[in-house]
Amino acid sequence: MNNSNYAESALPLVKKAIEENFNSYYTENVYLPTVHRLLKVEKVTHLEWLFRVQYKGKVSAGQFMQVSLPRVGEVPISIANFNEEEGWLDFLIRKVGKVTDEIFKLKENDRIFLRGPYGNGFPIDKYKNKNVILIVGGSGIAPVRPIIEYFYAHPEEVKSLKIIVGFKNIDGLIFKDEFDRWKEKFDVLITLDNNEGAEDMNQGMVTKYIPDLFLPEDTSDYEFVVVGPPIMMHFTCLEVLKRNIPKEQIWVSFERRMSCAVGKCGHCKIDETYICLEGPVFNYSFAQKLLD
Repeated sequence: MNNSNYAESALPLVKKAIEENFNSYYTENVYLPTVHRLLKVEKVTHLEWLFRVQYKGKVSAGQFMQVSLPRVGEVPISIANFNEEEGWLDFLIRKVGKVTDEIFKLKENDRIFLRGPYGNGFPIDKYKNKNVILIVGGSGIAPVRPIIEYFYAHPEEVKSLKIIVGFKNIDGLIFKDEFDRWKEKFDVLITLDNNEGAEDMNQGMVTKYIPDLFLPEDTSDYEFVVVGPPIMMHFTCLEVLKRNIPKEQIWVSFERRMSCAVGKCGHCKIDETYICLEGPVFNYSFAQKLLD
């Protein structure tokens, strides 16, 4: 057998070895990505697509992964849902640059590389048997989606759950079908900055609706989760504070200029805080100084 034929015959064996053994042998190296199969690719909006990736391992709502393609680069992406028993992760990815442009060319059964999971997630156990209010801007719905799905599957574990979510316009509305499903069990308010073409929908920023929230005099069993662009989180948290909610009952999440995800490069550092290590989820009692 000549060298070229040998190489061709060996290729399937190499691929199999990569898929079966690469992950288990090398996951101790926190810098080393592992290869995974794409189970589904779904267009959500013109710019945002949902990628479901085969993955076996423990993750938490609010954590993120480094998603990469060889010879292209890597990007930090929040985990938009997961199922440990079935073995998959969801990523909501926006097409905004070189790496995501290439990711959008992938199809079902193609391979993609992951590194992680990284960071501290949402303390879902702390939200149990509480009244939870999620206030979300745009694609910030992705990291809170696992929270919603958890309590959708276990409604007996939460007193109530309300979602206030804002998008720029009707074309940017993410997970419309899922919001329709979530409305079966939860109070959902969707608002658009510009409701042209959708005049029957709420119009205005999410902060507009916080003063109208019904809150009892004793709010000790309430937890607020605020996720979106930093400027949105800043003003939303200020409005929540006006409702006499303690800082300790507000949670925020953000990814800021992530690069290495292991606290070595300093790209995500704000003052002395490494977002990739200490976040991306923070209690507002600490995060206030990061947003101001």
